[in-house]
Amino acid sequence: MQDSTNATLEAPAVADSAVADTTNAISLITENLQETGRALREGRFEDVYEQLSTALIHFVVDGLIPALITLLLFVLVYRVVASLLERGLRRSRRVGLGVRQLVIKSFRLVMYSFAAIVVLDQLGMNVGALIAGLGIAGIALGFAARDTLENFISGITILLDQPFRVGDNVEVEGTFGAVQEITLRSTRIRTLNNEVAVLPNAHMIQQKLINHTLLGVLRITVPFGIAYKEYPQEAREVVLKLTESDGRLHPDYPPQVVVTAMNASSVDMELRLFLKDPKLEVAVRLEYIEKVREALREADIEIPFPHLQLFIDEAQAFQDAPFMKPGSGSSAQPQAEA
Repeated sequence: MQDSTNATLEAPAVADSAVADTTNAISLITENLQETGRALREGRFEDVYEQLSTALIHFVVDGLIPALITLLLFVLVYRVVASLLERGLRRSRRVGLGVRQLVIKSFRLVMYSFAAIVVLDQLGMNVGALIAGLGIAGIALGFAARDTLENFISGITILLDQPFRVGDNVEVEGTFGAVQEITLRSTRIRTLNNEVAVLPNAHMIQQKLINHTLLGVLRITVPFGIAYKEYPQEAREVVLKLTESDGRLHPDYPPQVVVTAMNASSVDMELRLFLKDPKLEVAVRLEYIEKVREALREADIEIPFPHLQLFIDEAQAFQDAPFMKPGSGSSAQPQAEA
């Protein structure tokens, strides 16, 4: 009977020992520090060193070493997987530089976050409470930085949908230039004046955007006008000669000269050119504007300009003027042109 009683009394001790064996490092250190405090209060100074040594050993063996091993394994796995992922993305022709950078950064963030959670758990921290606290803080931060989050999501949309890429010539709400950089918050466009326009990504998504480079072939127009006495076919032949042997033009799309309108003082025409490299549109357009003007002048084709004719009837103030006297060559009703 006494043996059974002793076995019964020893069972909780064994259970407590099992629980103590599975206790995490932080709990063991806490218990040792509490025991150290009691030893100091009771004057048992010889036990202080023993308790501190035990706490340090528990921390190193049960917490620090497993955490370092786990962190090392995560670093090795990250490097191997990141290298394979980057190689695969580089070989893909459909994945641009922006998307590749986004995927690599996202993968790095996920791996680092997961590694931090596992390492903190190895050290005995309450990871669940930490994540809950970060979640509440994230919600509050999200309300405070709503515009930033909107631009961030728009940046991800731009990188995935790719309405434009780095180097493309784009036009958005009167701003024209080459896309210099796409970040998760903004898009930087280098204008013709060598200025950098920083536009929020939400603005790039919501506003009308024209990509001049996306299709690979771009048509540019050079408008001009001729007088009504001139013949459009003659002007067409003169202007089309300028495009001969121009290697910048696309061979599959021949240049065109068409009549676009008949205005009050001119017949409006337009030279249409298709470029192989859309990035040359500004330089080619400016070049052909001058070429068209000089070619029409050399061919003696009149380029009209707005003018005004002023007729003066019964103007008493001009009765004594020299041009009103007989024989001056002027008519009874003078006229002047401006």
